[in-house]
Amino acid sequence: MDPTTTSQVLAAQRLELTEHLIYSRLAEQMSNPHNAHILARIGEDERKHHDFLHRLSGRRVRSRRWQVWFYVMLARVLGITFALKLMERGEGAAQQGYASLRGVEGIDRIIDEEEEHERALLDMLHDEPLAYAGSIVLGLNDALVELTGALAGLTLALADTRLVAMAGLITGIAASLSMASSEYLSSKSEHVEDSNKSPLRAAGYTGAAYVLAVISLIVPYFLLSNLFVALGAALGIAVVIIAAFTFYISVAKDLRFWPRFWEMTLISLGVAAVSFVIGWVIRRALGVEV
Repeated sequence: MDPTTTSQVLAAQRLELTEHLIYSRLAEQMSNPHNAHILARIGEDERKHHDFLHRLSGRRVRSRRWQVWFYVMLARVLGITFALKLMERGEGAAQQGYASLRGVEGIDRIIDEEEEHERALLDMLHDEPLAYAGSIVLGLNDALVELTGALAGLTLALADTRLVAMAGLITGIAASLSMASSEYLSSKSEHVEDSNKSPLRAAGYTGAAYVLAVISLIVPYFLLSNLFVALGAALGIAVVIIAAFTFYISVAKDLRFWPRFWEMTLISLGVAAVSFVIGWVIRRALGVEV
């Protein structure tokens, strides 16, 4: 083989060894026997791919240990679906890399098996956080839209960071309990149609997402003394939360990132701007000075 082809084979060999370790570790932590079996089988196929490429290159390579650690931890923290979808994107990149090696005997078989891996992964992907994604979206959407608006209005109406923080925290916690209760009743009425979803867990995910957003948005008002800097920081945190969760959903459910991100961001910031003006008008109209 020429130096360029050898370099490409070695890169593919390292990738296959790394993915073998990732799939094998993920298989070990799966509670579902069927999913664990599929992951273990894919991991074994990746090992065979590595061994084939090793015979071609005649050289040993080391796995990317940081990448193995990253995906295993990602699966533990954010769920197996999200981790595997990122892995699936890596599989797509691997297929493109293999395309340049099609002239090498045996590569076509590896490409076919990589495509089979992708289909197997798509068939098996299911975990609890993603199953309750609708409840999490409900909690985050409502918290970000309602609380950014409330904080913007309170910033002008009260003109004191501690008062705004206290009022926002009370409002947010009360709203989270209300939202969780509504989600419980809504999920309970749908429980007959979807017996896999627990109304109590749906309510828990909604309430937890709401409270997390509330605490994140309130923190700047406890740490900063300038009202407008605190409001700007809260709005910045809201955008970061929107970006992070939109990325999670777009990867896990194969959705487009930017349309969903801009939609939610513009709604949240638009409500905040309107509420800011309302707070100023009410303060002037009532002549309240705090």
